[in-house]
Amino acid sequence: MSMKCLLLFLMSMLLAGGCHYEQPIKYIRTRGSDTMLILMRQWAEEYMIKHYNVSIYTEGGGSALGFRALINNEIDICASSRTMLPGEVRQLAQQHNRLGIACLVAKDALSVYVNERNPVHNLTMSELKGIFTGQIENWQEVGGNNLPIKVVSRSPNSGTYLYFREHVLNDIPYTNRAIIKNTTNEVVEMVKKDESAIGYGGTPYGEDVRHCRIEHVKPTIENVHNDTYPIIRYLYLYTVDTPQGVVKDFIDWALSAEGQAIVARVGFIPLWNKNSP
Repeated sequence: MSMKCLLLFLMSMLLAGGCHYEQPIKYIRTRGSDTMLILMRQWAEEYMIKHYNVSIYTEGGGSALGFRALINNEIDICASSRTMLPGEVRQLAQQHNRLGIACLVAKDALSVYVNERNPVHNLTMSELKGIFTGQIENWQEVGGNNLPIKVVSRSPNSGTYLYFREHVLNDIPYTNRAIIKNTTNEVVEMVKKDESAIGYGGTPYGEDVRHCRIEHVKPTIENVHNDTYPIIRYLYLYTVDTPQGVVKDFIDWALSAEGQAIVARVGFIPLWNKNSP
């Protein structure tokens, strides 16, 4: 081989070896559930490490805001801690002539947070309903100290707010004395500082508060899998239509053993029990 041919061959090999850096960047835009934000960020980080040409933007703001962004074509994936409301489905159909695609990606045992100095360790579903609707106003009524109960709730934009109202309060409105917080971290922070406060949120949150037993059952992974904990919900990823391309690959990866391991690492519950046959 002549020197000229050898140089051309080496140049072509160098170009071929570096061509992957010239691949166009693919973008995935996500928005939605604040509860799921820590999971979405972990997924995005791990996925981008393995896919150098993919850039994932993740935002919170609540499930309602995520669905609004999906309807308005501002995002590719809505992360939600609840299912779509009939009005949201109608708007999506009007805008896109589609009903939306929901993918179950994890489970969450919805925790009830109380201050660590609070002597109350267990609440029944009936007591929980009474507290958050304002029928029970003092901790003494449920075996605690003589203190007025401060109810701390998520904002109406939150899927957690809606789920708690539907499945715990039986669609009765929250007490008008409820203190509204925009994020689960803010709920936890208030409960942590105030012995009389009570709030709710995802199990991965609240290291410095007590996760109260409900009907004498702790919100653990085991109790979610055996269906003994009474407040369990699914977490979803929504798209306008059947996922394609990089969006499909990302969702498939989130459902894989690797993606579900991140679910467990963050503190949510994987879709399947790894100990089951």
